[in-house]
Amino acid sequence: MAKKKTFTMQELDDLSAGEIIDKIKYENYSLLSTLGADKLRKEMVPVGKICNMAINYFLGSTGSKKNPDLHSKKARKKLVKVLSKITPGEYKGFPKDNKNGLVIGFNHPSLGEIARILTMKIDIMGDKPMLFPVNLPWYEALATDFDRIRQLGIIITPTITPSTWEKMRLKKGTKLYEAGTRLKHEFRDIYTDKSHEILKQGGVIFVAPSATRQATVFKTPEAYNHQEDIIPTMSLLALRLYRDPEMNCDFLPMAVLPPKKYKKGLNFGKKYQLIPCEPITAKEIRTRYFADGIPERLDGFDYEFHQRIADKLPKEFWF
Repeated sequence: MAKKKTFTMQELDDLSAGEIIDKIKYENYSLLSTLGADKLRKEMVPVGKICNMAINYFLGSTGSKKNPDLHSKKARKKLVKVLSKITPGEYKGFPKDNKNGLVIGFNHPSLGEIARILTMKIDIMGDKPMLFPVNLPWYEALATDFDRIRQLGIIITPTITPSTWEKMRLKKGTKLYEAGTRLKHEFRDIYTDKSHEILKQGGVIFVAPSATRQATVFKTPEAYNHQEDIIPTMSLLALRLYRDPEMNCDFLPMAVLPPKKYKKGLNFGKKYQLIPCEPITAKEIRTRYFADGIPERLDGFDYEFHQRIADKLPKEFWF
């Protein structure tokens, strides 16, 4: 594999976030390497190789490619069949034909739930468009397969989570810090715009509110007891989406119960439970938060979202 290219400072100044993303996808560039975080990129290289081999299998061994839609549909069916065996999950009670768009937020104890979530979505929600925001190291590992992943019904977009931003250790006042800060915000805007587009089509978005792998729903006992702020992932998304007076999307908390003695990886062969919680409906969001116009923030939204997940799990997963 060719060595990753890095952006010049001039390119970082001149290129938009969308252009940066295209160079990562199609021209073998690495933003992580440019920002001095090549170690984070290399950690995900094995995952990228595994995903590439899997995609080659699902798309390369599924009959004629003369009919792209039929070919993709058969590949998705094969994906569900295989993943159900090697990364099994139970997902009863999820909505199949929701007319509104659906934002599904889940606790994120390991990598294992990602495969189970994808299986669930493709199995019971079919061809509905789906967006999955992924952390930049993940994105760079998968970016070269972006178009083929899309054939499987999965659209990915990069984000820079607080945890990854901290690991980058960029020095304040430097040009790299300024460039990284700008792109972090612009990636978020691209994600929000894509979310809006997909939800208006009645699609599905999956989000981990913790923005990192975390064993418990609430990060600390203080967060559980209202004594510490929660990262406002879900409320910020709701606030941005519902600035559109025609937006109708439900927010569905989903509890992930991993197998006993699980590890942070994929936990092959072990069954996860994906448990739908009581949704926060479009009507409820409009009535409770937007009845008097557009608020500056949604007080209590994040805590309630997390609490609904915790209520479905054993106490050991609360905090």
